[in-house]
Amino acid sequence: MESRGGERPDIMLNAVYCSIALLSWAVLIISFITDRSRYRNCYLLALTLALTFFAITFFAGDYQKAVLSFTLITMILVLLVVPLFLICNGILMLKREGRSAANLLSLGLGLIIGLGEIATAAAVLLPQFAGVQWEIDHPLVKVSRFSMFVGVSVMYFSASFVVFMLYCVFLQIIPKKRDFDYVIIHGAGLLEGEKVSRLLADRLDKAIEVYHKDPTPPVLIPSGGRGDDEKISEAAAMEKYLLEKGIPAGKIIIEDRSATTFENLENSKAIIDAQEGSRYIALVTSNYHVYRALRYCRKIGLRCVGIGSRVALYYWPSALIREYIAIHAEKKHLFYLIAGWILCMIPLFLSYYS
Repeated sequence: MESRGGERPDIMLNAVYCSIALLSWAVLIISFITDRSRYRNCYLLALTLALTFFAITFFAGDYQKAVLSFTLITMILVLLVVPLFLICNGILMLKREGRSAANLLSLGLGLIIGLGEIATAAAVLLPQFAGVQWEIDHPLVKVSRFSMFVGVSVMYFSASFVVFMLYCVFLQIIPKKRDFDYVIIHGAGLLEGEKVSRLLADRLDKAIEVYHKDPTPPVLIPSGGRGDDEKISEAAAMEKYLLEKGIPAGKIIIEDRSATTFENLENSKAIIDAQEGSRYIALVTSNYHVYRALRYCRKIGLRCVGIGSRVALYYWPSALIREYIAIHAEKKHLFYLIAGWILCMIPLFLSYYS
């Protein structure tokens, strides 16, 4: 009787945690179906994964402590490895892509995260090793508090980036419907003014893959104007590539007047709106760029599915950091990011001066 009485609360508790996790999944799915470009989806996904993990952990029973310990150790190891990985990746990026501000992003983030981890360790250990009592005016205490401020700030912005990264990956792995009517292909810079680059070829190959898998092959819209240093438009170079790969000319409509991603979509939408028939649309761009492209689609009222093409693994971290910065350059998201940081700082300041 006692065992049954002890088991019943556990069963009820597990049911509560499972219900909360399922509810979170329901909210995420509804929000995602409504508009997959909403930034709230990033945090809904992170929250849902966390709640799901806790729900699963409670089913571990006698192994619950082992699961939590393994998770904690794994997280600590990841925290130690991530800055080293980013720094090595940044060095590789500079070697393969050349020296530029954009190619320094991975290296820079690795150094910042490493600095944050060192600062956090210093904030915790410095006063203890020095045998210092926590008098507010002691120099080592001041250094420790400043280090904690730096460490918490780095952890906050790093967590924000991880949330963004998880959602970008999530966009790539979810199943997508077929039978598109149109596929917009985003342009990229040309080599020697007229040749398709590897990055652009990957986008075109992905569009060709979608074309061949579709039960009723869609119209492909290569989009991109002619830059000052280009002999032909990006769209013209892309059309040539598609024709060489066996796509019929009648299944290609070029958009060759745009200079930015936003214009790519605006002009492509105008082309599609001028056509008759149904308009189930996909856009193909590099996998790291899908989320931002979908946000532009929402702004111009273009409903579509985002499909990402592969990029070299070494290129992906810097590219994703660039996308994160671009998203938070928008005033609304920058405000939310800073507001969240301030909220994280308030308990820290209160603990110092209480």
